[in-house]
Amino acid sequence: MTAANKLIDETVMGTKQLKSIAGGANPQTQRWELSRALELSTTLQSTLDLENLMQVFSTEVAKHVPHDSVIYDNAEQDLTVRHGRGGRQSCQYRLLVGGHPLGELTFTRGRRFSEEDCVLLEYMLTTLLYPLRNALLYQQAITKALQDPLTGVQNRASLDSSLHREVHLAQRHNQPLALLVLDVDRFKSINDKFGHLMGDCVLRDIAACANGCIRNSDMLFRYGGEEFVLVLSNTDQEGALKLAERIRNTIERMCCTYGETSLGVTVSLGVACYADGDTDRSLFQRADEALLRAKESGRNRVEIGTL
Repeated sequence: MTAANKLIDETVMGTKQLKSIAGGANPQTQRWELSRALELSTTLQSTLDLENLMQVFSTEVAKHVPHDSVIYDNAEQDLTVRHGRGGRQSCQYRLLVGGHPLGELTFTRGRRFSEEDCVLLEYMLTTLLYPLRNALLYQQAITKALQDPLTGVQNRASLDSSLHREVHLAQRHNQPLALLVLDVDRFKSINDKFGHLMGDCVLRDIAACANGCIRNSDMLFRYGGEEFVLVLSNTDQEGALKLAERIRNTIERMCCTYGETSLGVTVSLGVACYADGDTDRSLFQRADEALLRAKESGRNRVEIGTL
């Protein structure tokens, strides 16, 4: 049985739940509400981690309504959380709090969901709504704190933690890792001649251009000012140099436009690859030194860092 896009709204379901406790719900639902609703609500409110929240909720639901998987989708925040493996039969619910959509939750399993199963799922979902809203607000706050407001890419604070993690993984699994440092050529003169709004436009366009050149697994950060950093996991020197040249060439052909002003820009890049004994700092330093050589050698070029 599939409950396609059935709506779970805290206003409607909250009233319905109170009525069922007073009497009128089927015995299975009434027993669960009286004995477990408050406990489950308290448990769910103990975490702001979205994946953990869904895992706890799925585990609790499985005690009363067995299922093979739970899939949470939130298109607005581009989030998907999945626990378990899907089955042919499904119950799907759209979740709302105060008229604001919280995404969709789908339960799947091999056999059909009964009417009693679906009713019980609806009541259990009411305990998830506010903890889910809080987890989403927390996720938004974390994302905003780690995002550069001008370009939309990750910021320096995010780079510090991400680079530390990637260097650790390269050490542990003996896998390649590359770092690219990118700097806009003669950016100060752009600001001086055309104004800071044009400079902002250049930075946004370069970030968008670089993002369009990289893989989903690659990470782009604004390091500060006109400087960007790319962390390329599982990428060797040949792959890193090819990507750096692709970015350089693509930006060179790009035209930045603000108002009635259009201009071309170029960038210089330094590349460094992880070597045994590297730390976050030593890897970045080699890439930064390579960038400096690229600037000193005439700009609009790529240089590789040496050990």
